[in-house]
Amino acid sequence: MLQIEKLNKSYGERSVLKDLTLHIKSGEIYGLLGQNGAGKTTTINILCNLLNADSGKVTLNGESVSDSTKPLIGVAPQENLLYKSLSCEENLNFFAQIYGLDKKQRRYQVEQCLKAVNLTDRAKSPVETLSGGMQRRLNIAVALVHQPKLVILDEPTTGLDIEARYEIWDLIQQLQSQGITILLTTHLLDEAERLCQRIGILKSGSIVAEGSLEELRKLIPAQEIIVVKTSEEAEVIARAQKYNFIPRRYGSDLAFWLPEALELKEIILRFDGISIDSIARYPVRLEHIYVEVTKQSELGS
Repeated sequence: MLQIEKLNKSYGERSVLKDLTLHIKSGEIYGLLGQNGAGKTTTINILCNLLNADSGKVTLNGESVSDSTKPLIGVAPQENLLYKSLSCEENLNFFAQIYGLDKKQRRYQVEQCLKAVNLTDRAKSPVETLSGGMQRRLNIAVALVHQPKLVILDEPTTGLDIEARYEIWDLIQQLQSQGITILLTTHLLDEAERLCQRIGILKSGSIVAEGSLEELRKLIPAQEIIVVKTSEEAEVIARAQKYNFIPRRYGSDLAFWLPEALELKEIILRFDGISIDSIARYPVRLEHIYVEVTKQSELGS
């Protein structure tokens, strides 16, 4: 579906993309993760032919990205691009006209898109009367109105409450079930874990890790992670290292990677004689992987 090969882009002396390479398969949800400034927005702008790369190649459906590929892409930006005084159907009709749909096509697509995002009963409602979650769903409907092959969702649930987030997650999964390919950018790692078949971690303009969640978990040599609360941290670290527990800091938390799964009583016995306030156990999560690979990338550079 989407092939990006050795993409480079600089703004003056500042290099934003460095040999960026990634492939998105047809029908999958691909999560592109990275901190602000990692190159996500620049990548999206190049995909949409709004910005020229310095070098590299981008193809969509086998065709080099150009003005002719714009109709193949739908974009729902982080900031809703909606006219708040217009109704839901008026917004969709406006954007459908921009994409060149005729009157019959517009009528049908507006109806179908409202249905897809569960806003049929609010078709005549001005956008300003909708909740934040409804506005975000309508923003996604705008990206769908011309029936694109690839939909780019940029931080689709940022700022929403948990119920609205669940609604957007359900919508994204429904879109995938209809065969739509989705590029999802998000800072919410639990969102990427929940939705994405494959994930790429972008750091300083390059992909530093990529794969399914199970493939990414192999980057950390641990069966599980424990977080230990104690007033005797030095003693705990020294004891843990005797058992090949690898220490890590996650914020102020003292954590250890366990090379094998242990019963809780076995873990407690490992720290016998040391004052322990609490031990919490966690599976290896995307947040642990993200912190590790981005840190290793910084050390490598």
